[in-house]
Amino acid sequence: MSKTNLTRRGVLKSGVGVGAGVALPTIFTASSASAFTNEPTGGSVTLGFNVPQTGPYADEGADELRAYELAVEHLNGGGDGGMMGTFSSKALDGTGILGKKVEYVTGDTQTKSDAARASAKSMIEKDGAIMITGGSSSGVAIAVQGLCQEAGVIFMAGLTHSNDTTGKDKKANGFRHFFNGYMSGAALAPVLKELYGDDRKAYHLTADYTWGWTQQESIAAATEALGWETVENVLTPLAATDFSSYIAPVLNSGADVLVLNHYGGNMVNSLTNAVQFGLRNKQVNGKNFEIVVPLFSRLMARGAGENIKGIVGSTNWHWSLQDEGSKAFVKSFGTKYGFPPSQAAHTCYVQTLLYADAVQRAGSFNPCAVVEALEGYEFDGLGNGPTLYRAEDHQCFKDVLVVKGKENPTSEFDLLEVVQITPRAQVEYAPDHPMFAGGALGSCNPGA
Repeated sequence: MSKTNLTRRGVLKSGVGVGAGVALPTIFTASSASAFTNEPTGGSVTLGFNVPQTGPYADEGADELRAYELAVEHLNGGGDGGMMGTFSSKALDGTGILGKKVEYVTGDTQTKSDAARASAKSMIEKDGAIMITGGSSSGVAIAVQGLCQEAGVIFMAGLTHSNDTTGKDKKANGFRHFFNGYMSGAALAPVLKELYGDDRKAYHLTADYTWGWTQQESIAAATEALGWETVENVLTPLAATDFSSYIAPVLNSGADVLVLNHYGGNMVNSLTNAVQFGLRNKQVNGKNFEIVVPLFSRLMARGAGENIKGIVGSTNWHWSLQDEGSKAFVKSFGTKYGFPPSQAAHTCYVQTLLYADAVQRAGSFNPCAVVEALEGYEFDGLGNGPTLYRAEDHQCFKDVLVVKGKENPTSEFDLLEVVQITPRAQVEYAPDHPMFAGGALGSCNPGA
């Protein structure tokens, strides 16, 4: 597939879904009959899956596509229904969305904002996509979210962890299920204090784009509140593959903790370089030198290999969770693909179900009907405990996991240990929190 080409996928045969179909009230009536962008008129509806198929976040992108394909299969009545059977809402019945079979097109964001906007624009204008979802970069998510607002379609964000996505760059047509940098800091700081004490000097290496900036701000603020000192913060380019020149100065900085605000291949490479420089075997200020990765995933752990052992970070979800929703998803995904899903797969699958459910409950594909159905929506059964899609900023609030690399993994998939499930109340914040200030949500745009 070329970098910007889109591929239309055939729909799976519709069959009997989970639960009986029920008559639902239309909760949005004011303009349901009005024209809107890409209103589906035939027997199918097209969704746009825009993921990094190349670039530093390509591993996440591959798993996102797997999850999207599984979600489409379940929506169209195939497979075992997955999380549709555990979802607190029973609006989805395996007959597509509002009786229309689900089709989809895919695009490659390349982890570049311009490429992501171009592929999303093509899906909307040429392929008739009524909803765009995906991505593993906050820079991409913010760019595509803005495009979807302008075009009058819904954007269901994939992996985007920057505070700005539902902060200064939030949009009425955009929704984020994934957690953010502030939540990582709030969940991690108490654990870091317990493990490493409250008298630490931290050196930060930070990916030089919106996610890195807000992740670093969040973890620095959370640890400084406990007594840690931030001695340096150095920005690194997203395209970097060798971080040796950034690691070397850490040795003479007086720091006894290195915080890697890196994700995907960047984190794998920077952590590898840090271990090669012997940081994990050093003692500084009378303490063992520690490395912290505020956000990481099982896919990153696999890439980092032995180096991830004992490293602490946060994650949105993990396949070892034992709630009914997580077990159902792991079973469905594992049956189809032969291995457990990543957090990337989980959040993208869930976002697809949440969009379909909102349309079904609203009785309309009109973006403004979908916005109304999702704002302030509380649900359960999708793997993160009771969850709220907050109306003020379209951010999901739910439990957050603190994890660390397992010392003795039993397989290539059993790489992370859940240290703590941080309750939702500990990671919540006010809509006008300073880290999220500066932008207005605005009004939904139905487009045409």
